[in-house]
Amino acid sequence: MRIVKGKYAGRSLTSPGKRVRPTPEAVRDRALEIVGDNLDGARVLDLFAGSGAVGLEALSRGARYVDFVENGGAALHSLKANIATFRESRRTRIYKRDAIPWVEALGESAYDIAYADPPYGSRKLDRVLAHWLAVPFAGILVLEHDKEHVISGKAKQYDFEGPTRLSVLRAGDQLRTDVQPARSAPATETGDSHDIVR
Repeated sequence: MRIVKGKYAGRSLTSPGKRVRPTPEAVRDRALEIVGDNLDGARVLDLFAGSGAVGLEALSRGARYVDFVENGGAALHSLKANIATFRESRRTRIYKRDAIPWVEALGESAYDIAYADPPYGSRKLDRVLAHWLAVPFAGILVLEHDKEHVISGKAKQYDFEGPTRLSVLRAGDQLRTDVQPARSAPATETGDSHDIVR
């Protein structure tokens, strides 16, 4: 794994091992190209962060800071190693927490961009999206998920080789008065205290 573009382009990342599914470079690159105009100086949230590849790529391309949420042992080890390698401790925070209650405590506009990549097929994706539709905690929400996973909300969707799909939702495009459970068809376009780990 490596950083694709920006300040750290070509730099290698420590992998969390075979138990953790990293976001492929092509998917990560496309996701950040999609939000590129909004990335400079952005407050970014990397949920289910794994090795931190998405968040570190965002820093490489101009994000102001990134908060990572991850509670898996192997993933945390690689995440901390990668932040140390890139000497980015001042612009990052790691929250060793379950991502769902953590994100459900967020208020509106806490971040500019949020990226969520829960295990494929997990209903955790629906819970993240349901909270965002009710309380848009980021101006842009990027979801990485299986193509078979149907989501709510108005999203632009991008398919990749294999099972991966990106769904990109923008707060200004949603009808706040018509929030539904995560069962409707997708769009057809193809603060309590936290444990901060240093």
